[in-house]
Amino acid sequence: MKKNKYIIIAILFLLMLSSCQQYTPLPRAYFRIKLNEKQYTKSDSTKPYIFEYPSNIARIITRNNNDWFDIVYPQYNARIYCSYTPIKNNFYEISEDSRTFVYKHSIKADAITEEPFENTNNNVYGILYEIRGNTASSIQFVLTDSTKNFLRGALYFNNRPNKDSLAPVVNYIKDDVIRIMETTKWQ
Repeated sequence: MKKNKYIIIAILFLLMLSSCQQYTPLPRAYFRIKLNEKQYTKSDSTKPYIFEYPSNIARIITRNNNDWFDIVYPQYNARIYCSYTPIKNNFYEISEDSRTFVYKHSIKADAITEEPFENTNNNVYGILYEIRGNTASSIQFVLTDSTKNFLRGALYFNNRPNKDSLAPVVNYIKDDVIRIMETTKWQ
């Protein structure tokens, strides 16, 4: 009888040990970001340029200097800072300044890629810069006709850069930047 008692206690003890599950911590996750359908509208036609932007999710804010404006995405806490500069025999200086702004991010960047852009029908040429890594700006672009007009834009978020959590929104806004580049016309 005493022997059966020890066997039952041993079996219960083994069952208790074998039924325990190992705790596995879950990895940190990022919030799900809702990406809305876009409806494009043409920008203000009183400027020396015109382009299409997603008016249902972004708005254009003109800054103090009439040649500077922002395309603001309030839902994503993002902003494309844009500046227009008329070219007056200073194309080289303007384009080098723009390139310098891009490559200032090389300290934190994993890579910087340049995609040339050309729309000969509208006399619009440019470069789309993709800056990979935990940088302040993930996308920048320049557009020009190399004789009169120079338009530059840079995407910034109003939060700490984290390439993993921002990647869906960066790709979403990159499509808008490409649309801006493709639809820009000089007036």
